[in-house]
Amino acid sequence: MKISLAPISYFWEKQAVFEFYEAAAESDADIIYLGETVCSKRRQLRLDDWFEIAAQLQDKGKEVVLSTLALIEAESELHALKQLCHKSVDQGYLVEANDMAAIKFLSDAKHYFVAGNALNIYNARSLKVIAEAGAIRWQPPLELSGDGLEDIVSGYRALENEDDQTIETEILGYGHMTLAYSARCYTARAYDFPKDQCKFICLDHPQGMKTKSQDGLEIFTLNGIQTQSGKCQNLLNQWQDTRERGVDIIRITPEDSNCLDIVQQLSNAIKADKSDVLPITEQHCNGYWNRISGMEIAEV
Repeated sequence: MKISLAPISYFWEKQAVFEFYEAAAESDADIIYLGETVCSKRRQLRLDDWFEIAAQLQDKGKEVVLSTLALIEAESELHALKQLCHKSVDQGYLVEANDMAAIKFLSDAKHYFVAGNALNIYNARSLKVIAEAGAIRWQPPLELSGDGLEDIVSGYRALENEDDQTIETEILGYGHMTLAYSARCYTARAYDFPKDQCKFICLDHPQGMKTKSQDGLEIFTLNGIQTQSGKCQNLLNQWQDTRERGVDIIRITPEDSNCLDIVQQLSNAIKADKSDVLPITEQHCNGYWNRISGMEIAEV
């Protein structure tokens, strides 16, 4: 069972990003994803900066994956995506494809890739198509239950031929879930700013903007064009169950630097084969995996 660090989904200052990955290089994370997946206007780091970080992490023995935008809205973004894919191919890095355009570029280059959860793969035949295009790892939709994932994994294995590519399964073990993407920027709208004149207001919300319902329930986290869950998914105490259902990699989303402590706790639990990792509190949820409402907490 491997541990991965998802790309930072929030907008952090450049120095904070470099410092985070300096610390992550010394962590027990096996796989580290890098790059901007939310908004092309977030340009604190340039493409060369991401590849500089990638080289430093690789020197520390980490598997590095470059991640792409999940929503391509302009020709300039498509051009930047093409640059990222081609440079990753040239330097031998895997790419997390969060859009079909990325799969097109990587497939044409005959380069393996990771299929992100934004691709919405809901059945074994879709997974087979993506694997035939070059995917060696996939991330199921966040609302998929453990039973649903097990059906897809077993169904894919039943479809495999001798020449088929074996594919790893990676799920979100800890972090706020991205529920939707929009062409509009929710953060800019909250300040009554036009999207193209947002003043980079996301920098003021390094963990997103919390949104409450009329009865005071913290129901969503707004992060630019992303609508995330209000509660943080926590499946860490069920990592053994995820393994039994075909999961190879548990992903942790960087919410702040404390996530590296969570990586260490999970690593210790895996080494000891223990389920007691991180207590589930009212700020957490695990409903989707356990076939109940996503915001709820199932007894495990």
